[in-house]
Amino acid sequence: MPTARIIEQDRKTTQSGRAKAGKWTLEFENERAQRHDPLTGWVGNATTATQVRLAFATREQAIAYADKHGFEYRIVSAPPVKLKLQAYADNFR
Repeated sequence: MPTARIIEQDRKTTQSGRAKAGKWTLEFENERAQRHDPLTGWVGNATTATQVRLAFATREQAIAYADKHGFEYRIVSAPPVKLKLQAYADNFR
């Protein structure tokens, strides 16, 4: 059985809004080591499961999907966001 990671998408550092924060993504981990193709120079894998990414609105939906299909999974939560609130005038003190 492939092992899945359920990842919480965190807020991007260049964004101040929280539009896509809190959404969850299920993606599969590599079961085998990637191999180098000498003809093309590309690095690849025999399985295509690592190319699949599924988006979910909540953590519970992602876990239910993994349980329904019999995937082993691990949950990766986003680190907490610390806001540094300051006024523009603080730059000149």
